[in-house]
Amino acid sequence: MGGPAYDCLTNPLGAVRFSFGNALSSGYDPASSHGKDWGVVDLFRHYFSDESAITQVPILDLSSIKWVQPNTLVRFRGMIQDMLGNEFYAGAYKDDSTWRTNKYSDVSQFPDGPSSETQVWERRLLYCVPVPGRNQWTECSSIELKNRFLDLTGQNREKRARVDEEMTDSIDSNTLEAGLNGSPFKKLKAGEGTSSASECQLPMTDGVPQSCVIPPATSTDSLPCLLKVYDSPESDLKLNDVVEFLGVLTFDPNTMMDMDSPGDNSDDFSEAESVQMPSGKVPRLHCLIHRKLETQHFLHSSSLLTELKSPQMFKEIRESLMKHLTGLLGNDHIAAELLLLHLLSKVHGRVDNVAVGKLSLNLTHLNKESMSIFGTQLRDALKSLLPFTQSIPLTIEYLNTASLGPKKDYGTNRLVPGVLQVADGTHLILDETELQPGTLNSVGVENANLLKNLLECQKVEYDFQYYKMEMATDAQMLIFSEGKSNIMPADMVLPFQPSQVNPLQVITPETAQAWRCYLATCKSLSHSIGQELQQVLENDLVAARQTDRSLGSQDLSRLLTMARMMSVSYGETSLSLEHWQMVLELERLRKERLK
Repeated sequence: MGGPAYDCLTNPLGAVRFSFGNALSSGYDPASSHGKDWGVVDLFRHYFSDESAITQVPILDLSSIKWVQPNTLVRFRGMIQDMLGNEFYAGAYKDDSTWRTNKYSDVSQFPDGPSSETQVWERRLLYCVPVPGRNQWTECSSIELKNRFLDLTGQNREKRARVDEEMTDSIDSNTLEAGLNGSPFKKLKAGEGTSSASECQLPMTDGVPQSCVIPPATSTDSLPCLLKVYDSPESDLKLNDVVEFLGVLTFDPNTMMDMDSPGDNSDDFSEAESVQMPSGKVPRLHCLIHRKLETQHFLHSSSLLTELKSPQMFKEIRESLMKHLTGLLGNDHIAAELLLLHLLSKVHGRVDNVAVGKLSLNLTHLNKESMSIFGTQLRDALKSLLPFTQSIPLTIEYLNTASLGPKKDYGTNRLVPGVLQVADGTHLILDETELQPGTLNSVGVENANLLKNLLECQKVEYDFQYYKMEMATDAQMLIFSEGKSNIMPADMVLPFQPSQVNPLQVITPETAQAWRCYLATCKSLSHSIGQELQQVLENDLVAARQTDRSLGSQDLSRLLTMARMMSVSYGETSLSLEHWQMVLELERLRKERLK
């Protein structure tokens, strides 16, 4: 058996059935396997081991959902916003003497009768959303991919239909789902959903089990997705992970609304429409394989990722990026240097409550007028350089009303997202220039504490009503303020001193891509301090503390972090004396401005 049944791209369920048949002939026993993988994962990993093969698979989003077909292979790139527990389903059944499987599909089919053998298996449910703050340059153009994919599916449509007909003719058309109501498996009426392990004890909300209630999408232009995950350890996927899932798409196209229809000002994929997860509103994706995403995966096959090796190339790209940042900051070279170090920072370790590697920056001497010029330009520039960026206005009104921390809603048994539920690597701009005198209410005080805790410890507090839990995160934080921020005590504070307003430069796509690759590559570099330089650093830090008794352990740790960032900004993985001295000089200039 070959051809379309083994075509992982255009007929994934055919490939699943084909591999299931092979496993049966090799001794695989569905009755004792508990649904464990029989070779499907290895099959698809091998088929899509090359990046060029993965790019053939359409990405599921608000554009592609209009033309992709049910039961086809798609990719979904998003952040795990909530973890919905496990679900039981009829994984395999015996048709006469032949075992068949329902794995990777919504509808469980099997012959009805007292003699039929059915195996109940388990899968995980994850609610995923597009990464909050994801910028437009990270998104693939789907026009060419659509045409290529439709050509492939058109060539195989007739053959695939014939294979599917052979499979469905041999079984009864009854559809039953797995349940847990007094017995390990209970037949439900056709059209009802599978049973969640957390559902059986829950009351109903408007006729729908509360465990089926889903929070709205994080924004009106995002497409959420319900992921059904098989054969993956629980520790492999965590809340807020950014993941690319490759799997079989299932949804009801008959209930899909025309998202281009004028006059419809509601979000088709949120609020009441998605709260009960109708299959035409919240697509399901049965995950075959997945991978966690780094910034490099959003760079659209840039050859620079493999070419960016020599120190000279790092230096050249660094110089061009520094020239750009300096121009945006009104020729304030010190601000540009500190900004670059800030953009390269990331948490690379934790000691007790200290996040090692964070490097927040507070630019002061900014007001409404200068923010409208320099702040706007810098915000737009960062959007074009970084994959995930968000801006938060630090005003009394915003702090008193915003929902910054995620909260558990036990009425729906779901995690309601907050502004600070972000993916690692997200860049946050906090604008304090419009802050006016006022009084914070209880919500405002809580939000201010949430922001301060994120800045200082890189942790976000999740409110589970009966208790609170801190979740580690890694967010870069840039604060704009008129004076030194009292709400956000940053690692580095610098009075901003622009000398002029420069005209905006026209940046070519190639240059922008080179800067993105440079930033992503530098952040991914490992780093160490040679033994011969450790004594030099120790002597310099001791001398600095003797000169300024106010220096604490946090200041000394910050200098080491700045040294690490300075070194990797030149593509170096080991700190040199030259780069250490550059950091000391930069720190001296920064302190002069603070006087």
